[in-house]
Amino acid sequence: MPPPPLPATARGRSIFSFAAARDRCFSRRFFKAGLRPLAIPIPTGDDPATIVHMWVPTNPPRNPLLLLHGFGASATWQWAPYLHPLIAAGFDPIIPDLVFFGASCTRLPDRSDAFQARSIKAAMEAIGVTRFGLVGVSYGGFVGYRMAEMYPEGVERVALVCAGVCLEEKDLADGLFPVAGVGEAAALLVPRRPEEVRRLVRLTFVRPPCIMPSCFLRDYIKVMGSDHIQEKTELLYSLINERQLSDLPKISQPSLIVWGEHDRVFPMELAHRLKRHLRENSRLVVIRNAGHAVNLEKPKDVCRNIIEFFQEPVAEASNDEKVCKLRASVRHIFFRQPR
Repeated sequence: MPPPPLPATARGRSIFSFAAARDRCFSRRFFKAGLRPLAIPIPTGDDPATIVHMWVPTNPPRNPLLLLHGFGASATWQWAPYLHPLIAAGFDPIIPDLVFFGASCTRLPDRSDAFQARSIKAAMEAIGVTRFGLVGVSYGGFVGYRMAEMYPEGVERVALVCAGVCLEEKDLADGLFPVAGVGEAAALLVPRRPEEVRRLVRLTFVRPPCIMPSCFLRDYIKVMGSDHIQEKTELLYSLINERQLSDLPKISQPSLIVWGEHDRVFPMELAHRLKRHLRENSRLVVIRNAGHAVNLEKPKDVCRNIIEFFQEPVAEASNDEKVCKLRASVRHIFFRQPR
């Protein structure tokens, strides 16, 4: 996802890093919400080749909800507006940085969404959480969909926000997207210059800011967009190359599909394609006057739909009768902060 719109009120050259200051502000909001950062090593044999950084509740979570971010800034930037509404609604958000975003990284060569899914699931198990709801935005939705497919007993429900999991590589050549190839898509989603950030923001927001000073954009790129550029590009190649809808499995969990009405990165066709793919097990919600960055443009609308979806009763079959119960259970999970 692109960065949130930057203020256009500053004049001249800043004597401090606005992006770094904003990053610290978001981290403070996470601390105030009762979350703490953990760096979790994911061993491969005896070697912890992968580190997953995640924000977890201080107290044992009773109703864990895993939130997976999209491309762009780290998780704190993308999920900060959702913390207090979700916590007030009774959820315990768990918010990781996907591998090669924020403080998460690996020495392994695998760039697939399946590798991301395995890494996040291993991190969840490391903190003692085995069953949870899941929300994924854009690229995080690809990873979340893969987690739901690979771990059907662990992922209870899925909300996918502007996640074009039903795209095919041929869609790029067919003109469905504003780019015609994987390389051009990587240049769009991993911007390296202010003009590339401007293009991305204007493409993903229905109402982008009128003024985006280059000094702020360069600062943002330096703080948030200069790490793991090659690896992020490889993530996109792995995601799109030879992708076909016929290879996409159907997930069994109840699913919420949320889409921005004017999404130009993943057009509405992909939302309807996903709804047809999942059939009656899914529900499509279209947010008006929003684009691909619907989670940033309309956070209240998106959050309200997420809360309503995960608070709905779950139908279960018991002795040939349908019964309903609320998905709320107390799990005795304890956290130990690393020394």
